[in-house]
Amino acid sequence: MNKENKKRFIRYLITDPKYYSNDLKIFEKNLSFVLQNFTVDIICFRDKSSTNYKELAKKFIEISKKFKIKKILLNTNYKLAKKLGASGVHLSSSSFNEINKAKKLNLYTIISCHDEKEIKQAQKLKADCITYSPIFYSPNKGKAKGIEALKEVLALYSNMNIIALGGIINKTQINEIMNTRAYGFASIRYFTQNL
Repeated sequence: MNKENKKRFIRYLITDPKYYSNDLKIFEKNLSFVLQNFTVDIICFRDKSSTNYKELAKKFIEISKKFKIKKILLNTNYKLAKKLGASGVHLSSSSFNEINKAKKLNLYTIISCHDEKEIKQAQKLKADCITYSPIFYSPNKGKAKGIEALKEVLALYSNMNIIALGGIINKTQINEIMNTRAYGFASIRYFTQNL
């Protein structure tokens, strides 16, 4: 792989209360610990269960800014992302109709894609970036697509920023992804190994 690819390879951390907690103090401690130990370019607050979501999101943005993360996203809630000063949003594959709304708010917009139909739709709606998943086995996420399927998609949609997602838990897998033309990798579990 050439130096240019290596330099621009994005590391995308996604949170989950299972690892970071929804207790504010524990959340702050855990997230700070992870950010001290890993290089992170994009970070997303993803929490589908906590009742104190807004409070946690504020703390998440505060900590991410302290660690000078380039792109700070909230999952799904583009209005709250704008209100709290996040730089973007990560939309689910059922939210294509919200891409334009998020973009109108000047939010960096990532959307989850799982097949070519969704990738074409994301391209048409001018999402800034997509995640393509699951690349490796991930519990409850369906059959793994594998590296070869990722390479095919990257060749077909070479003008899109495509981040590999799903089941990425070790450096061997990351190296495999780095040897493709992927924009980067995204993971929950890879970043939580030492928590």
